Parts: sequence; C-alpha cells; structure tokens
Amino acid sequence: MKLKLPEGVFRAYLFDCDGTIADSMPLHYIAWKAALGEWQCAFDEELFYAWGGKPTDVIISTLNEMNGLKMPVEALAQHKEELYFDLLPRLKAIPEVVEHIEARHGQLPFAVVSGGRRSSVVRSLTTLGLLDKFATIVGADDYTRGKPAPDAFLLAAERLGMAPADCLVFEDTEIGIQAATAAGMASVKVPPPWERN
Repeated sequence: MKLKLPEGVFRAYLFDCDGTIADSMPLHYIAWKAALGEWQCAFDEELFYAWGGKPTDVIISTLNEMNGLKMPVEALAQHKEELYFDLLPRLKAIPEVVEHIEARHGQLPFAVVSGGRRSSVVRSLTTLGLLDKFATIVGADDYTRGKPAPDAFLLAAERLGMAPADCLVFEDTEIGIQAATAAGMASVKVPPPWERN
C-alpha cells in the first residue's frame, strides 16, 4: 500500500503519532482494556478507534459520564500510560509513513501533533528511533482544545514558522482530518490496521 499525497507544494509535514507514525493503536487498546478492567468499565474496540485522537483525560471523563462511574481521571490516565509503556518493546512503525519521513527529512521541517501526552509521544518515537527527525512535538499538554479543533495543528505551524496552507498533515482519524481542515491544511489519511494488510 502506498500513501497518495494530495497535489500541491508543501513546505512542512505535520504528523499525528499514534496510528500514523507508530502502529501503536492495538497496544494502546490493550493498555486501555487492562486499566479500565480494574474499574469494570467496558471500552468497545470500535468506540476506541472512533475516539482516536482524543486526549486520554477526555476519554476517561467521557467514560465516567457514560457509565455513571467516578474513575480518578489523572491517576487512571497515568496508570494507562504506564501499561502502554510496558508494551513498547512490541511497537512497530507504519512503513508507508516512515517512507515519507525518510524521503523528505532534511528537506522539510517535521512536527508531531498528537492527542497523546508529550511523554507518551517521546517514548514511542524513541522506541522507533525516529525522535530526532522532528523539529517540534505538540502534545495534549500544549493546548486546551483538542482535535477536531484546529489549535494543535496551528500551534505546530507557528512553531515551525510556516503558514497553515504550506503544511501537509498525516492523520489516521476522522477527528484529526477535521482538525487539519479547520486549520486550513491539506491532509492525507493513513488507513487503520485492518485496511493496511
């Protein structure tokens, strides 16, 4: 499978991390199931993928509301991240995306724009040996309004000194694509694991 890029000249590439650079969504789901299982809180796999790009804290708060639970948001978010870190030895990159990183590194500036926490993004990219390819990382700690709001992508463009129209976004989720569009950026959609094989 090759990723087909939209027409146009782009001066910067902005990448989501989980499910875009890192094939980490299956591992995140294992961590979520384990963390939420301790609270007898179900998290359907379809819903998990539909919510891709949402910050961890928002997911826990929403599940609390949906299920009438009082799971501790901060502590559970931290616990879930630690369970994910335990799975990092199994992490692989998504070759079709890495191909574009390798091809344009040194020619264009790159940023990572994630709904995940910076610590999680840094650990994933370090595991994959890709951390040094990115000029900046925008994580959930850096903005208030998450995707589909454009804030995270606009912040990344500003940090790179680029106009939004000059940026191409690589994303795997619908809310990520919506955020890129709201920021005035072209995007390319990375298919989910079951469509890539």
